[in-house]
Amino acid sequence: MNQVNIIYIGYYFKAKPLQPAIEILIAELGYAGFESFVETEDGVSAYIQKEQWNESILDDIMILKSDEFEITHTFEEIEQTNWNAEWEKNFTPILVDNVCSIRAPFHEKPNVEYDIVIEPKMSFGTGHHETTHMMIQHILKIDLKEKSVLDMGCGTGVLAILAAMKGADPVEAIDIDNWCYINSLENIERNNTLQVKVFQGNSDLLINKTFDVIIANINRNILLKDLNIYAKCLNDDGILLLSGFYNEDRSIIEKECKKYGLFVNTELELNNWMSLMFCF
Repeated sequence: MNQVNIIYIGYYFKAKPLQPAIEILIAELGYAGFESFVETEDGVSAYIQKEQWNESILDDIMILKSDEFEITHTFEEIEQTNWNAEWEKNFTPILVDNVCSIRAPFHEKPNVEYDIVIEPKMSFGTGHHETTHMMIQHILKIDLKEKSVLDMGCGTGVLAILAAMKGADPVEAIDIDNWCYINSLENIERNNTLQVKVFQGNSDLLINKTFDVIIANINRNILLKDLNIYAKCLNDDGILLLSGFYNEDRSIIEKECKKYGLFVNTELELNNWMSLMFCF
């Protein structure tokens, strides 16, 4: 395994009230170039590569200027770290519904129908997070044979890979982050799901494209902004899978989907996180 030694700047935010401040903050920081987040009891830790950082990186983070929230932060340069070794030390294999495993190359191969091997590095989507876990549960129950699938905000590419393993073709995976783009390419090759095509960018890439199934595991604000685009790209008998938001946000997500004739078909909830399947 090649070593990846990268210097990061770590920011440590504390927020009152905690929600929706943290969700909004993560979304804005993601657009600013931060690539990894860890939610804490009183806020969130956020990380950005030093070469992408500058002293005015927070100037355009609007929530920090809001009177609705009290947000403080500290930051530091993090010592050069072998991130491969760090996640290797902490990454444990995942088993979803005794059907799908998500593991690293050094884990023992399990006897399951869908065995996904990834090296997540700093990308989101290992299956440990509730939203990824629920999206996998949805995908396992859907007939995807010869269906066209989009994985929007693909992270490690794990959802696109599972869709391909279930017979979906073609499959497209999109993420705005270069690290996720590269990591998805690596994981797709590792799992021999070469029908998955990966692109770096945002919803602007969806112009004049249509899909049978759209998977979007992104934060609430981006979902609300792009739902009209997803609806236009969804075939008449298509399925829209959404996650990345809390139970408290369900009503606003559902209300926005109804504008485009999309209604809840199936719902999953895990530790107050929601995942909803919508159909026309």
